[in-house]
Amino acid sequence: MNGTELFLQKKLSQRDSQGLLRKLDHADIHATDFSSNDYLGLARSEGLFQHICESTNNLAIKWNGSTGSRLLSGNSRYTEETEQHLAGIFRSDAALIFNSGYAANLAVLSSLPQRNDTIIYDDLAHACMKDGARLSLARRMSFRHNDLSDLESKIKRSSGNIFIAVESVYSMDGDECPLHELTALAEKYNANIILDEAHSTGVRGDHGSGLAVSLGLHKNILARIYTFGKAMGVHGACVAGSDLIKQYLINFARPFIYTTAMPPHAIVSIRCAFDYLQQHIELQQDLEGKIRLYLQHISGLSNRTDSVSSIQTFFFAGNENSKMTAQKLRNHGFDVRAILSPTVPAGSERLRICLHAFNTHEQILDLTRLLKELSSHNSND
Repeated sequence: MNGTELFLQKKLSQRDSQGLLRKLDHADIHATDFSSNDYLGLARSEGLFQHICESTNNLAIKWNGSTGSRLLSGNSRYTEETEQHLAGIFRSDAALIFNSGYAANLAVLSSLPQRNDTIIYDDLAHACMKDGARLSLARRMSFRHNDLSDLESKIKRSSGNIFIAVESVYSMDGDECPLHELTALAEKYNANIILDEAHSTGVRGDHGSGLAVSLGLHKNILARIYTFGKAMGVHGACVAGSDLIKQYLINFARPFIYTTAMPPHAIVSIRCAFDYLQQHIELQQDLEGKIRLYLQHISGLSNRTDSVSSIQTFFFAGNENSKMTAQKLRNHGFDVRAILSPTVPAGSERLRICLHAFNTHEQILDLTRLLKELSSHNSND
C-alpha cells in the first residue's frame, strides 16, 4: 500500500473499531417495513407502476437517457410542462427539476447566498443543507433545533442578506418546524427562508403540496425544495419559488448546470406519481390513521421524540445498545434501523421508525407491544 492507501485503511479500521463502520445491506423483503421512506406505499404500488408504463407508451417515449445537461441536449418540452404542473401543485410561480433533493438543496444554498451574506441553519437540518452552506461564500451559523429565541439572537449578529435553512419535518426526530412563528420572525428581520419539504411532500397538503401550502405560508418562503424519492415513490426533486429564482438557478447553480438531466422516463414517473396521488388522496388519511394508532398505543413512554409525523424515534443511548435493540426487532420480523453517532450526536442514538399507509393495525400493535417491552428492559438494566 502507498501512503494514501495506508491512510484510508487506518481511517476505516478506526471506524470499524468504534463500531461505526457503514456497510451496504439489502432490504429484507420478508420483514415488515418500518424503516423505509415509502410513507404512502407508492414505491411499491402496482397501480402507479402500470400508470407510468401506460403513460410512457402513450407519449411514445423511446429514449433511454437524456443525452446531456438541460443546457445542452437534455431539455424537453415535456420536462418544462411537468415543471409548470408542479408549480401549480406547489402554488409557486415556477419550479425547477433536479436529479435529487440533495442536489437541489446543494444548489440553492451554494448559489443564492453571496459573500458577506449569512446562512443560519437548524442544528438538525439535513447534511445536504449544511454541505450547501459550506460551499457558499457566505458566513454560516447554526441555531438550536426549533429554538426561535436562539435563532433571533443569531439573526441579530448577522450581516448582509440573511438566509434561514430549515426542514418542514425533520428526518431524524420527525418533529415539525414551527413555521407560523418562523415566518413571522423572518418577516420582522427581512430574512429569507429556505424550506426543505422532503418529508412532507406527498403526505401533507392538497395533492401532496407539503407543509407550507397546507398552512397557507408558501408565499412567505423564498425557496421550497420538494423531493420525490420518499412519499411520492419515484425519484428526483424540484425547487419551487419565483421565476426569478428559477432563472437564477439555471444560470448560477452548479449542481444544475454541470449534471446530466434526468431521463424522460423519470420525468414521466414524477408526473404520474402526483396524478396517481390525486386519484388516491385517501392514502394520506390512511397514513394519518396509522400514526394515530401508533401514538395511542405507545403513549406513556418517555424515551421517544414528540412527533406526530410518519417518523417516530426511540432513544437507546449508545451505538451498541441501539444496534442490539434493532436486531431484536428484526428477529421478530420488523425492519427497524438504528441511527448511530456520528449521524446523530453521541448519547442520542436511537431507533428510527417509519410508519406507512400500508402497515396493518396488527403489525403496528405488535410493534408497539415489543417496543414497550424493550424500553422496560432497557430502563431496568
